[in-house]
Amino acid sequence: MPSFLDQLFGLRGQTAVVIGGTGVLGGALCEGLARAGAFVVVSGRGEAQGDARVAEIAQLGGQAIYVPVDVTSRESLQELLAASLKPTGRVDILVNCAGINAAGPYLEVTDDEFDAVIKTNFTSTHLGCQIFGRQMVAEGRGGAILNIGSVTADKPLSRVFAYSASKAAVVNLTQNVARELAPHNIRVNCLCPGFFPAEQNRKILDGERIKNIMAQTPLARFGEPRELIGATLLLCSQTAGSFITGATYYVDGGFTAMRF
Repeated sequence: MPSFLDQLFGLRGQTAVVIGGTGVLGGALCEGLARAGAFVVVSGRGEAQGDARVAEIAQLGGQAIYVPVDVTSRESLQELLAASLKPTGRVDILVNCAGINAAGPYLEVTDDEFDAVIKTNFTSTHLGCQIFGRQMVAEGRGGAILNIGSVTADKPLSRVFAYSASKAAVVNLTQNVARELAPHNIRVNCLCPGFFPAEQNRKILDGERIKNIMAQTPLARFGEPRELIGATLLLCSQTAGSFITGATYYVDGGFTAMRF
């Protein structure tokens, strides 16, 4: 008989697709989902990173494959869905974790930079929700979609204007899609990390900015990617998270609790 925790958070027999799984945060989520028993589809732009992530999961006793994707292309995402269905014939969980940034003063942000951030962070999330949501509806077993937002959706930060706007849009989209898919028992939530050093934010994390961030983070440190796994398992589990949908869940060391 499965343990109580396995009954609550176990994902054995389920297939989880992580778009952006080749990145730092997405990679940690892939590992967590695999360790909970899910068959994981690691998807992103970096083949070397994807293959390495699959190998790491295999070493842990999990199962995973890598599938490349261009998140700005509906056709590519449809191909990802088809490839994700081949191993098990089902998709139970989608994590939309792809993201980029364009750092700089607002008046210097170019149209190309702004468009690239919106397409990668927001439009791709919409496409993923729509394409995989349709599949989940067709399968009729329910499911879970987890969109990755940011604390910047709640507290816009300087020098990351397009990023903040895109993540605010992801939160709003999550709430709307959650209402649409609730009759099909498909839950849609948004996980908003605080400050986790990764490729998209390293350019803006200079000494003075780090000092300011720490002054507004009660736990006074950066997050570790593994610290997103618990919330992910809660929001993706059809048992532990069965009554959670349309929620915005912050894992930020208390950053959004600070109001001056």
